Amino acid sequence: MTSRIPRDTRLRLVPRQPLAAAHRSEGARRRRSAPRPPAGVPPRDQLARQARACLGDAVRLARWAERTGLSPVTAAERAAADLRIPVEQVSVQWDRARLAGLIELHGDTALPGWRLRAWDRDDSAVLRGWVALFDAWSLAHPAPADVGPAAVGEVVVAAPQFLSVMHLSSGPVTVPALLDLLRQRIAELRAERGRDFAERGRDFAERGRDFAERGRDFAERGDASPDTAAAADTAAADTAADTAAVDADLDLPALLDWALDGLASVGALTRCAADAEGRPGQAVLTPLGNWAVWVKLEQICVAAQSPAGNIEHPAEDMLRGCARLSPGEARAEYRAWLAARTTGPAVAELLDAARGEDALIRGLAFDALRVVGAPAEPAVRAASAEPTLRPYALLWLAEHEGADPGEPGSGAPGVLTREEATWLWVDTAAAVADHGEGHLLVEHLGSAVQGSVPALLEEVRATGHPRTVQVLVALAAAHPDPALAKAVRRAAFQVHTGER
Repeated sequence: MTSRIPRDTRLRLVPRQPLAAAHRSEGARRRRSAPRPPAGVPPRDQLARQARACLGDAVRLARWAERTGLSPVTAAERAAADLRIPVEQVSVQWDRARLAGLIELHGDTALPGWRLRAWDRDDSAVLRGWVALFDAWSLAHPAPADVGPAAVGEVVVAAPQFLSVMHLSSGPVTVPALLDLLRQRIAELRAERGRDFAERGRDFAERGRDFAERGRDFAERGDASPDTAAAADTAAADTAADTAAVDADLDLPALLDWALDGLASVGALTRCAADAEGRPGQAVLTPLGNWAVWVKLEQICVAAQSPAGNIEHPAEDMLRGCARLSPGEARAEYRAWLAARTTGPAVAELLDAARGEDALIRGLAFDALRVVGAPAEPAVRAASAEPTLRPYALLWLAEHEGADPGEPGSGAPGVLTREEATWLWVDTAAAVADHGEGHLLVEHLGSAVQGSVPALLEEVRATGHPRTVQVLVALAAAHPDPALAKAVRRAAFQVHTGER
């Protein structure tokens, strides 16, 4: 039987720091002053006032939807009449409300988000909502229909560089200068992809030489057919066409105009058109835009200077590097890593890492997604259909909606079914077995939803989790009770042999 002595059963995958080291770390944190915003950036209360003004119509529309119970998507004319805004602006403001996290969509139902509830009293909620809209500027201001998604993606990825230059310039930057920056950054991105293509190309060339040798043998035997030659000619023509398409120039001036207009539409910058005397157009960051870019640059600098320094690593390597950090330090690393990337690809990369075999990385990936917040909701909701990710995704969604699902593996009453909670218990136990100490695995028994060890073993055997046998074997080796350890080993053997 397990001990009935009350104890902290929270899963601790990371050993605590020695007390003296913790004190030194805490003292260093107290001595380290927070970075001061650059000159010209207003105080937070003034920034929040500007953000409220920028999102004023979106807030009014979200509150109208909450008050009437109607969706502006289906009642656009009524919403426009009630709020006295143009009817074509209803869908625009509704999109802005969604991107800023003011409303949360659950299927066809829209519910007020926590930022809307805290809008009038919490400056931090307001600024976070505006930053979420700023990060999603390319969705708030869609690209022209005649521009391909690849070109749009290149500009979105390149935008942070010219925004950083605008911030560091502390004043207006001419459009030709921004165009040069955009062109250089896209060339760098293509060069990086080219190196990857070259690696794959070398492998392809080796396979091609083998294919050519087999082809010569094939031809010498007289087996070559006109159809084979025609197929080869078609493939060569398709390859030449693809190469020509890749090499074609983008309409960068038009794409830059779209990007600047999109950033201006969310309140990040203002534009000045070229004048009659031949002076080129200019763009300058607003106080909100200047502050947002500064915050992201600070996050990147802190991560680059920290001992962890995971900012340039892929998601899985970054998460592995954060495994031995305290929760606060890990969240700082997540924020910095996310600040250096566009939100959509970063969320996709975190979910790909979560799909791997390491349960610890799976749990940490969803911790990082908690830092992302509302922009990650659609991808997390889609991931809830995958059996491996479902328990983590459901817990994430419950927390995002304001619930308190409890500790990992605790059963999460009202969120997970008993089977899902048991699967999560096994997955968490696998993380402990791989990365923790034996006594932590024994303590993990206390977080199971089942009332007894025999009931737990019976349901664990039915989960179908791929790590069930390893978890049970590790638990049997770590448990101090010989009788219980024997029962756990028997269950492991039965799962291994398929015995019911």
